[in-house]
Amino acid sequence: MPKIQAASVADHRAQQRATLLDAAYELLAEGDAAEVTFAAVARRTGLARNSVYKYFANRGELLTEVVRQAAPRWTERIQAALAAAGDTPERRVAAYVRVQLEMVRDGEHRIARATADTQDAAALRAGADAAHRALLDPLVDALRDLGDDAPLRTARLLQGFVNAATTALEAGDDYAAVTDRAVRLTVAALAGLTTDPLPGEPMDGGSPAV
Repeated sequence: MPKIQAASVADHRAQQRATLLDAAYELLAEGDAAEVTFAAVARRTGLARNSVYKYFANRGELLTEVVRQAAPRWTERIQAALAAAGDTPERRVAAYVRVQLEMVRDGEHRIARATADTQDAAALRAGADAAHRALLDPLVDALRDLGDDAPLRTARLLQGFVNAATTALEAGDDYAAVTDRAVRLTVAALAGLTTDPLPGEPMDGGSPAV
């Protein structure tokens, strides 16, 4: 690996750390968190294994940082898609579903899937929870524009369509068909926010989720 050129020791360390994180991200994207060892990361970067310990105390810390840094990239992609979708909340919600399933198709979802069942899951939970909340923020904004008085609650429920579609895609279902159906179901569900509850069913008495 070429020697990193940096203006200072601090810059050099920052670049080395970024290189290690990129290597760990690549290994995770290949679908198996168990493969993300300090030895594997060192091999991929051309550094000595002991060098990795200068930047990360353990695997949990390394994986948590990978997830934390990936979240803004996912959020930016979602926000860009919603910005291009138009000015109606319905179009933005549809774009939200489509772009998430595009990320599944493109392999971004493998990061979350690869870390979900690892021995480091507890260490990753806080970072993953923050990442998931950040992903919901654009949807929450669109629902708020629709006049939803509990947009976070609704966003979490609508995310269920995306999660189910993701499961279908991972099982080998057709991407275009699954995406079209998930978008239609999610947008149709928005109508439920402006209709009266069914006879005999209670009104939503919970505190607004904001």
